[in-house]
Amino acid sequence: MKKYVCNVCGWVYDEAEGFAEQGIAPGTKFEDLPDDFQCALCGVGKEDFSEE
Repeated sequence: MKKYVCNVCGWVYDEAEGFAEQGIAPGTKFEDLPDDFQCALCGVGKEDFSEE
């Protein structure tokens, strides 16, 4: 499992943990996130994340 960091604010999406607040189950790969996924802190989209 990988981690992806927001290039704007530094929030980290951890594939192993998922993101329950947006209904994303643990183990969900970054590429499988919905196209409208947004950073939990600043609201930018997937295109503003980089692999950690």
